[in-house]
Amino acid sequence: MSSVISGVQTTLSQNLGGVAHKLAPADQQFSLDQVPDQSGKVAVVTGGSEGIGYGCTHTLLSKNISKLFILSLSKEIVDGAKKAIADELGQDKADRTHWIQCDLSDWKRVTEVAKQISDSTDRLDILINNAARGIMTYQLADNGVELHMAINLIGHVTLTSHLLPLLKKTAEKGDKVRIVNLASNAHQNAPKDTKFESLDELNQDLGAMAQYGRSKLADLLYARYLARHLTPAHPNILANATHPGVVRTKQSEELIHEPYPLAGYAMSTGMSPFKKDQFEGCVSTMFAATTTEKAGQYICPPAAIEPGSELAQNEELGEQLMKLTREIVTQKTKAVEEGCPMKFY
Repeated sequence: MSSVISGVQTTLSQNLGGVAHKLAPADQQFSLDQVPDQSGKVAVVTGGSEGIGYGCTHTLLSKNISKLFILSLSKEIVDGAKKAIADELGQDKADRTHWIQCDLSDWKRVTEVAKQISDSTDRLDILINNAARGIMTYQLADNGVELHMAINLIGHVTLTSHLLPLLKKTAEKGDKVRIVNLASNAHQNAPKDTKFESLDELNQDLGAMAQYGRSKLADLLYARYLARHLTPAHPNILANATHPGVVRTKQSEELIHEPYPLAGYAMSTGMSPFKKDQFEGCVSTMFAATTTEKAGQYICPPAAIEPGSELAQNEELGEQLMKLTREIVTQKTKAVEEGCPMKFY
């Protein structure tokens, strides 16, 4: 019976906010108060101006991060975030943020942004790949790739790959460098026959939840791919994936009605009292970005290490995913063929 109760408590603490958030077993506990001082460090947070990303941004600044690059679509939202930071943490902290407009489905723009960041700093300690297309209907990006995969995975692969020289340079100084991919327990909704074999497979209309889940499976597999290939050669670079739980964000409050006009009210309204706020929602990511000493983990709130689904543990599937990603990026941009320094590890 005690194991059943413990399992229920773990599930509640990983997914819900408020009192439930505090039910985790002692060995899985972690709070934002435990985030170590970040003085002298530099971070990049995609989608860092709202939701979970803002929770990350605010926390890093409160812990004295020296420079913080925020990638976002909307300058208006960033301006609001910077004002909130100035009001709560002081103008000095707000001035440490550097906003760059970037659509992650535009891989050429992502490449330009990575160069801009690399030209603006001599180190990069934390990369949080947070921005995402949420649970929404089927759509193709301008480059002809299913939009969840184009943003959630391939945009972040492109960004990470072009930032690798800077990440490696920082790690070579003896400092821990941490890459965090925002995954989700929704990765369990990826189709069981997912193979990542072709663009045609990616571009099937699977429905909103399956498409989102597949992209989050890909984010988890990518973190473990980096842990297998990058970390052995560069032990100070740690790549991990996280699950935030059910968080009160624009996705769960508004955008959920795009794919589910009526049923979405169960999420936006029915679940509202139980959702985590943006600070509860960023706890597992902050653990991954500042504290863990291991790579290849799937970290659920507050700091629980979980195996993920059977597909998420499939190394061959991860290898095939990255093979297809390289093929798609090459086909769509010709970047790799032309000698672009994009490397996966």
